[in-house]
Amino acid sequence: MDHDVHALKETIDRLADAGPLVPADAESIVALYRQFNRLEAVVTEATASFDASGDWAPDGAATATGWLTERCRVARKQARTFVKRGRELRCLPEFARAWSRGDITSAHVDTMAGARNEVTEAALKRDEKVLCDQATTLAYAQFAKAVGYWKQFADPNGTEDEDEERKGRRDVYLEQSFGGLWLGQMTLDPVSGAIVSEELTRLEHELFEADWSEAKERLGKEPGLTDLARTSRQRRADALVEMASRSKAMPKEARRPAPLFSVLVDYPTLSGRVCELAQGTVLAPGALLPWLDEAIIERAVFGPKNRVEVSETARLFTGATRRAIELRDRNCTHPYCDRPASACQVDHIIPYVDKGPTTQENGRLLCGFHNRLRNERPPPDG
Repeated sequence: MDHDVHALKETIDRLADAGPLVPADAESIVALYRQFNRLEAVVTEATASFDASGDWAPDGAATATGWLTERCRVARKQARTFVKRGRELRCLPEFARAWSRGDITSAHVDTMAGARNEVTEAALKRDEKVLCDQATTLAYAQFAKAVGYWKQFADPNGTEDEDEERKGRRDVYLEQSFGGLWLGQMTLDPVSGAIVSEELTRLEHELFEADWSEAKERLGKEPGLTDLARTSRQRRADALVEMASRSKAMPKEARRPAPLFSVLVDYPTLSGRVCELAQGTVLAPGALLPWLDEAIIERAVFGPKNRVEVSETARLFTGATRRAIELRDRNCTHPYCDRPASACQVDHIIPYVDKGPTTQENGRLLCGFHNRLRNERPPPDG
């Protein structure tokens, strides 16, 4: 065993032997994850060198993946990922260095590697430093979005083709299994998925409110989640059944409601580069074309002039003011939360009881948990 690998083993041995006494404060957790990222980068680069050397062949393995699966007892999928990632890393020197420093994770590398192809390679060599800087400073979701837009510029035709390919993979499986249970799975393109998800979430929230009211009346106090009649998974299943029941009950002469999904587009519509679902999924502009005939275009104004607002003295954020805040924030604004707008409340930054106005500037999205956390009273002194 190499001396450095042996020294690493001894260090990990000491941490493992510490058991529950291993440092678990916030600062140590950040440091541990950083070192974990560095170690994963080292293992990946070592795997790439091992793959290129062919040292796996004398044992009779056909590939490095097969050798790793047998000798290192890892799942074939995991072994294949390490080998593939190691090969991609050779084409991403800036990302390789940042990963080895612990500044980024394997997810950042995989996202960038997924955007590299024959068409984007020249642009990637030019822009890799800028993209890597974004990887080290942005939250991962924001970085992935930035890569999505970068790829649209670097390979516009390819991104349109990818959106068509994603749409072509749509599929729903629902079959009755042993014992009468129904098992299923669905794959939907981003727009169709947003439509189904929005409605499913809306109905699930209706059922949650009903469960909450029933439990509160039954207990005579504010219930906890464990006091509710259904789990969140059971409510989602019941919400899906409710969707089907309402569909079947719709009168033949009824007007079909327009599907609801929100897309943010910049001023040079369909040629500029803000084009994403409200949930943050980046879309190629061509993905919107099939929906334009039935789309309702809404215009949200965020500037100080020419916008529709509820009264500044209104108690609740409603109408255009609420909608503008939902589109602006898009998820809970607490730094440790990413609940979508559909699961959030609009909260006054300066509290309403302190004369805080009901305006866009004084509103923000907070999920129920963080809204309640913000409004909890501190314990009394003494």
